[in-house]
Order: sequence, then structure tokens, then C-alpha cells
Amino acid sequence: MEGENHLTLWKKVEIWLTDNLTRVSFVEKYLFVHHLQIMTNAGLSIVSSLHVLSQEVKNKKLKKIITNIKSEVETGKQLSEVLARYPKIFPRIYVSMIAAGEVAGKMEEALAQISHQMKQSQQISSKVRGAMIYPLIIIIAMVGISIFVVFYILPKIMVMFDEMDVELPLATRFLIALTKFAQNYWWLVLIVIGVAVASFTRLMKISGFKHAIHSLYLRLPIFGVIIKKINLARFTLTLSSLLASTIPVVEAVRISSEVLGNVIFRDNLLAASEALKRGESLSEVLSRYPRTFPPMVNEMIMVGEQSGKMENMLSELSEYYNNEVETTMNNFTAVIEPVIILLLGLGVAGIAVAVIMPMYSLAQNI
Repeated sequence: MEGENHLTLWKKVEIWLTDNLTRVSFVEKYLFVHHLQIMTNAGLSIVSSLHVLSQEVKNKKLKKIITNIKSEVETGKQLSEVLARYPKIFPRIYVSMIAAGEVAGKMEEALAQISHQMKQSQQISSKVRGAMIYPLIIIIAMVGISIFVVFYILPKIMVMFDEMDVELPLATRFLIALTKFAQNYWWLVLIVIGVAVASFTRLMKISGFKHAIHSLYLRLPIFGVIIKKINLARFTLTLSSLLASTIPVVEAVRISSEVLGNVIFRDNLLAASEALKRGESLSEVLSRYPRTFPPMVNEMIMVGEQSGKMENMLSELSEYYNNEVETTMNNFTAVIEPVIILLLGLGVAGIAVAVIMPMYSLAQNI
């Protein structure tokens, strides 16, 4: 009996770990949607396709979710209705596209559209992450070298200055004070950094503060342009996919706002969604926000509205901004590298001047 209780307890711990700590990666989500689309397109029913996928998936959490989805669908519930219960795995945009496919009787097309949307969205994220790796490595190296210099190199040099019978220059005195402070109060520096990070994270949960910070992001040199292009690429891609899935434009614009990282873009689209309910055109509404939606976007959308092919125009815009993001991120390293080298050079020059000046003064006295 005790062995059975121990086994049951371990089983509960394993289930808790699976449900709460096991992560479902993007690749696993993409393969699930892609394989589901292939099987339904081949003529298999949704239930049969889910059964096959539940047997093939290795991730325990996703396997359990797929099994639960299959059981719910077997009782007669719609796939979109069941998927909506797992928002962390299946965002609302994909659930809405599947729901539209169910209503129109075009489930295979809806799944194909979702697969394309996921792939394109991931490509944008990958380009951004890839471009940020080099600057991040350089910054980490700079911080590591700075710590090594302050704690191991400068203290040995400072001993020499203590033996000099000359008035030390201001730069040298500042370097000595900085070194001693870092050695004696490094723990205070860590506490201040920790408190600052925690405070900023907490403040970012306040709507007004977050709005101000995101507004500042858009004004930053270099980074502001990148943020705008990334949000425009995501907006045009998402809205194009939703409209292609026959989702009404009001709902499509509101859902599109949810995938954008910048709150300024998000608020503008939510306001646009409300204006669309009053019968205004999307191009007319977005033209009120030139800071986030440039004239080219409004003109392309206007052409789409007039020709009845808005999803095609948005698809072209998506491809354009996708290429713009790729080009910008490819050039990002070339742009940011001189800035990093300049900062590193100034730091090294400052230390060199602070060390050499007292020696020069001593030589003059001799």
C-alpha cells in the first residue's frame, strides 16, 4: 500500500511538472498545424488526424493536449471551440482562422493559411534575434573585461600611485575612487541594478508608463525605425492572413493588434477597429496615425479597398516590410559596430590617460 501511495505521489508530481514546466516549442506547434493540414487535405477526418498526431508527438504536454482535443471533438464540439481553451498554445488569431474555415467549409485552406502565417512570423523573429546576437556578445565581453580590469588590473596599478609624492590629476583621482568603490561596494551596485530592473518591470505593468516608454522606443535613432518595420511587417502579414480566411475586417483588425509588440501600434489598431464599426474605411482611419502607419501603407490599403483585393495588397506590403526587416537587420551589425568600438575606445583611452598622466607629472618633477 505504501509503495502504491509513493507511486501515486510520484505520478502526481510528474503530471504537475508536465503541465507547468514542460514547454511546447514553436517548431512543435508548427509541425502540429502543418501535419494536421496535410492529413485533412489527404481526406482524413479531424478525429483520425488528431489520433495519429497524438501517437507521433514526443512532447508529453502537447501529446496530452492533443489527446484531450480529440476526445472533445469526438463528442461533437468544434475544433476551434476546443483549441480556444489552450490560449498559450494556440493564440486567438489561429483559433479565429480555424473557426472561419469551419463556417466556410474550408478547413484545409484555413490550416494552410495558419501554417504560412506561423512560418512567416517566425522568420521575422529569427532575423531580429540573429542580428542581435553579435552586439549582445560584444556587450557581454565588454562587461566581463571591465570587471576584470577594475578588480584585478587597476588595484595593482593604484598601489604605485600611493607611493608617488605628487598631486594626482583629476582623471586619476576619479579612477582611484571608482576602483575603490567597486571593490568595497560591489554588492551595493548589484542591489541597485536589481532594484532598478525590478522597478522598471513593475512600472511597465502600468498602462500610462508603458505607453510613454513604447512611445520613446519609436523615437530612438536606429532602433525606432527597426521597431516600426517589425510591427508593420507583423500587422500586414496577420491582417492579410485573417482577411484571406474570410474573417470580417473589424474583427481582423482587432485580432491583428494582439500580435504587435508595441502598445502604440496596438492602441491605434484598436481605435481603428472601433472606427470601422461606424462605417469608416481602414485607409481613412489609419491615415490619422502617420507616426505608426506611413502613407505608403494607407495608399496600398486604399487601392485594396477600391479593387476589393485588400488581402492581396496587404500580402504585398507584408512581403515588402519582411524584406525591409531582413535588409535592416543585415545592416544592423555594420551600423552598431562603430558605436561599440567608439565606446570601447573611449573607455580604454580614459583609463590610459588616467594611468599615464601621473607618470608624466612625476617625470617632469624629476
